[in-house]
Amino acid sequence: MAVNIFNNKRLKNFTHIQSKLPYSKPFLFVDELHAVTENGIEGSYTFPADSFFYKGHFKDKPVTPGAILTEVMAQIGVVCLGIFLLNDSLTANTEIAMTSTQIDFYKPVFPTETVTVRSVKEYFRFNKLKCRVEMVNTSGELVCRGTISGMMKANNHA
Repeated sequence: MAVNIFNNKRLKNFTHIQSKLPYSKPFLFVDELHAVTENGIEGSYTFPADSFFYKGHFKDKPVTPGAILTEVMAQIGVVCLGIFLLNDSLTANTEIAMTSTQIDFYKPVFPTETVTVRSVKEYFRFNKLKCRVEMVNTSGELVCRGTISGMMKANNHA
């Protein structure tokens, strides 16, 4: 994903995006957002050594499960970007759901590692956001990449 979507139109303050995330600890996987534009997002997460999913995955050598890596990419790369794109139309009753993923994994992620997620919007129409997403470690090595799609729409029946 060599395209640099984070040119001069970079947003600086991301607290309003993070405050609207529908997650809380221990299932919140967004520590920091670095850049956001209408075409993509970049953010990071550090995996605490005491995270619940390391117990028993794998015995005596914990590795972050692929499902959790996918969730990190979905939270940063799709949900945070979707919140930014919806802007003023986002309500407390907005429903968010992952609709599809296709992820290839290349390197393991261990406890205490920090990863960076970069996402580029393919399209956002009819309440569906589809993004090309990649995750790299602090050495810049590709951990995983693929596509993730999700739906975001206001629930007027709540």
